[in-house]
Amino acid sequence: MNIVVVGLSHKTAPVEIREKVAFAPTEMEAPLRRMLALPAISEAVIVSTCNRVELYAASRTPESAIIELKKFLAEQHRLLAEQLTPHLYDYEGEDAIRHVLRVAASLDSMVIGEPQILGQIKTAYGYATEFKTAGVILNRFLHKAFSVAKRVRTETAIASSAVSVSFAAVELARKIFDTLDDKTVMLIGAGEMCELAAKHFVNNGVKKVMVTNRTFARAEKLAAEFDGGIPVSFENFREQLHRVDIVLSSTGAPDYVLESKKVKEIIKARRYKPMFLIDIAVPRDIDPLANKLDGIYLYDVDDLQGVVQANLKEREKEAAKAEKIIDGEIVQFQKWMSSLEVKPTIVGLRRKLDEVRKAEVEKTLSNLNGLGKKEQKAIEAMANAIVNKILHHPTNILKQSQEGSGGDIYIDAVRTLFDLPENTNDQQDVAEELDDK
Repeated sequence: MNIVVVGLSHKTAPVEIREKVAFAPTEMEAPLRRMLALPAISEAVIVSTCNRVELYAASRTPESAIIELKKFLAEQHRLLAEQLTPHLYDYEGEDAIRHVLRVAASLDSMVIGEPQILGQIKTAYGYATEFKTAGVILNRFLHKAFSVAKRVRTETAIASSAVSVSFAAVELARKIFDTLDDKTVMLIGAGEMCELAAKHFVNNGVKKVMVTNRTFARAEKLAAEFDGGIPVSFENFREQLHRVDIVLSSTGAPDYVLESKKVKEIIKARRYKPMFLIDIAVPRDIDPLANKLDGIYLYDVDDLQGVVQANLKEREKEAAKAEKIIDGEIVQFQKWMSSLEVKPTIVGLRRKLDEVRKAEVEKTLSNLNGLGKKEQKAIEAMANAIVNKILHHPTNILKQSQEGSGGDIYIDAVRTLFDLPENTNDQQDVAEELDDK
């Protein structure tokens, strides 16, 4: 059995293509069942996010499965193959395992280390479980993906540094103030960037948010989004700044809304308690000379982008550690997969030869009249010995094959040569036995 992946992502397809192949989360049952009904597909999971759509499958014929899945994806969304195929990637076996583990660990995300993708894969697995399209292989595989993602987050610092301007502002504020629990934020301007950053500050402990804007109604509206938010008239906001620890400014004004001279007055009124000024406006809102004042920490958008870029480089270093974790987990999972295939094959092979032995011994004994029990047992023992000797070498080869690559070749050869039937019950028994160990 093989893991197969067919899909596209932000790396291979623009948004206008990704949105055409997205699956509605409320309508997953029908496509999952159609996918499972494909001849080469034994198990099915569909992952659909704004940045990727991927089909995960278990199959004994991965090449056929890939062809069927690509056709399914095009037909499901009524697209021509030539429209879709250039944007698709496909993986099988070890490459498929590696890809899914990297996706779950957020190594393939637009922002390395972002946490959302793991939850999205868990949701996709939930649908497959609900509609019974995931079986022994994908159940085990996706639980492995979840545990690998947890290991990566626990054993590396891949998600510990801010990689957005708003998060970088929060990270810097923590370094300045240690704690944000008793701090007050003022938004100068009510734009999207200020709003997003303010929400991050509130989520990290800030209790009080003041909002000023040239249009007071807009300030009132945004202030209402925060518990206890206070709107402040634009004409009077400077008189309130001595009460503020963190300022987020983005007004679009052609000139400075805060001169260095005024900032000097404010910090003096604060008795030089630290004040963090975040100027994300272009052109800038706050006179850069203010940064020379004692107690003032002024960062503009370029400073924050510099922090973001440095943090991205740190995440890339941590990603290298994560890749090593994944390498080790791939080996373990492939060993489990091989064990899952090898034991039923050995059991099936012995069962097949035992059926032949039993039939031939019965036929022989029925043709030999007058044999005593001693002679009959001798014939049965000889037949057993022959079967055991025939099985000895193939069994050892099959067991050894699960320790390295190429095991599937031996398994498929034995199953084909001896016409062994598929037995999913045997696989389930083996899976449960291995999970208990």
